[in-house]
Amino acid sequence: MVKKTPVAAAAPITFLVRLGDILKTSTGIAPYLMSFAALLIVWHVVSVYIVKSILFPSPVAVSLELVKLIQNGALLENIGASLRRILAGFLLGAAIAVPIGLAIGSFSIARKLIEPWTEFLRFVPATAMITTAVIWFGIGEASKIFLITYATIFIIILNTAAGVSSISPNKIRAARALGASDTQIFFLVTLPATVPFILTGMRLAMANSFVTIVAAEMVAANDGLGVMIWNGRMFMLVNEIFAALITLGVLGFCADRLFRIGIYRYARRYSPVT
Repeated sequence: MVKKTPVAAAAPITFLVRLGDILKTSTGIAPYLMSFAALLIVWHVVSVYIVKSILFPSPVAVSLELVKLIQNGALLENIGASLRRILAGFLLGAAIAVPIGLAIGSFSIARKLIEPWTEFLRFVPATAMITTAVIWFGIGEASKIFLITYATIFIIILNTAAGVSSISPNKIRAARALGASDTQIFFLVTLPATVPFILTGMRLAMANSFVTIVAAEMVAANDGLGVMIWNGRMFMLVNEIFAALITLGVLGFCADRLFRIGIYRYARRYSPVT
């Protein structure tokens, strides 16, 4: 006679098996969760037991402020305004920068003509161009998009040009020995070898976009996360300032993760990261 396992005894075993499967499939997420949990614990201890000041709110106070801002719609409205500007400027900057970087890396005449002003302008920060952008384009969306484009374009140009320059001459010689034309060499050798550098430049440029949009919105905007931080400073709304800062960090982290997921999904063979 075969003994039947009681339901009460089988339930814990089933739960442990399922928990093990979840941990196996979430090994990439668990370290992130543990890292953020440790950060929150340290923040709570410092704000509650060491600093003890309203100028350094606890995670609980900031969380309550975030909930309030979400409920009244202010946070989502400002997030949408900032992300629209970042996306428009980032895409425009990438569309301009990649061809220029390929030209600098591929042709000596283009390098001699374009590289000097590229090296000159990249040392003029986008935040220093805010006043000029407002004079040229006004306080509307065009000035913010211009600043984000300016902040992203030079990073992508430099990385793209470096990718072209890093291609081994032996690969070019081998392609020519096999009868490849200049066009075939560009699309089958140069461009694929440069894609990892382009993607790395775009990831770095995305961080610059977030930095620039906050500064630009503080100076000339009616909405956006930068405006939230500026208004919080004007009226001493410390919890709101920290809520905006946390939102920026979360948005930047998610943007980078989504960028990496997109690379892994659609361009895995060119991925510069794992």
